[in-house]
Amino acid sequence: MSTINEKQLNGSLAKSDFKSTFKGFVRKYGIVLILLGLFVLMSVLSPAFLKTRNLLNVVRQISVIGLIGLGSTCIIITGGTDLSSGSIIALAAVIAASLAQRAGWEAAMYPALAGKLPLIVPILAGLLVGVLCGFLNGWTVAKFRIPPFIVTLGMMTIARGFALLYSDGRPVSSLTDAYNFIGQGEVLGIPFPIIVLAVMAVVTHIMLSNTKFGRYIYAIGGNEQAAKISGLNVGKILILVYTYAGLLAGLAGIVLSSRISSGQPGLGQGYELDAIASAIIGGTSFTGGVGTVWGTIVGALIIGILNNGLDLLNVSAYWQQIVKGLIIVVAIIIDERKNK
Repeated sequence: MSTINEKQLNGSLAKSDFKSTFKGFVRKYGIVLILLGLFVLMSVLSPAFLKTRNLLNVVRQISVIGLIGLGSTCIIITGGTDLSSGSIIALAAVIAASLAQRAGWEAAMYPALAGKLPLIVPILAGLLVGVLCGFLNGWTVAKFRIPPFIVTLGMMTIARGFALLYSDGRPVSSLTDAYNFIGQGEVLGIPFPIIVLAVMAVVTHIMLSNTKFGRYIYAIGGNEQAAKISGLNVGKILILVYTYAGLLAGLAGIVLSSRISSGQPGLGQGYELDAIASAIIGGTSFTGGVGTVWGTIVGALIIGILNNGLDLLNVSAYWQQIVKGLIIVVAIIIDERKNK
């Protein structure tokens, strides 16, 4: 009898171990399985999806969402949120584009400078715009303890207004070939925007996983009061996090304007929601303290494939918004259940 009971006990323990291992695998890699499933589904529903040109188009599109998604991930890990990244993209785009115009009558913004400035000037200008906007977001949150949602909502309106004011509401076009290469060029067959995204993803991963600053970011999101008691300068860290997110938004503005050969004040509308969705779908917790770079990249791929696949299937843009909204809500519900 004891031998039978021992066998039953061993069997139940083995089942329990398998179940816990399976749950752990799904919890860790479930998002990758969803990505693969979505990829296969779109391939079956639309033969055009697997064409090389279409796949390259997808990765070019997700590069912008991925860049601001990395910044949103860092901010959400601290327990905050950023609604201003789309507008920062627009402001960085029009300013950078205005300094990257060809010489000639088409260069309407600054005719005297058109075609005479080196490529580094518009790039630095776009990055500086992002850094300044991000710094102001972080400084306001840290100095006045205003909820990030409110602060970045204000910056969203301010940056969009400055973009319209600076460009007089008109597109800035006729950009140099060197500038357009950033968004349209390829290196060894790889779209340059993807190389930019990959480099920044590696930098962000190293920052979050292998530096003291990264550990401080997670500590603030896990328990801000405990972080303060431990001696962390929470305000300074928050300023740096929002500044870094602004830098990434400025870089995204450069990439996007060069990809479409135009700096437009209407660029980036709704991109902040796609960036937040990418982070949340990728496992970044809205309660703070949890998030990974690879999860956000996978989330951005899911958003990109979903957008592209629904376009190929001629699904209405209105329905696309509904689908993305539902995905965000479901992702947050799953996140809350995991936290419990």
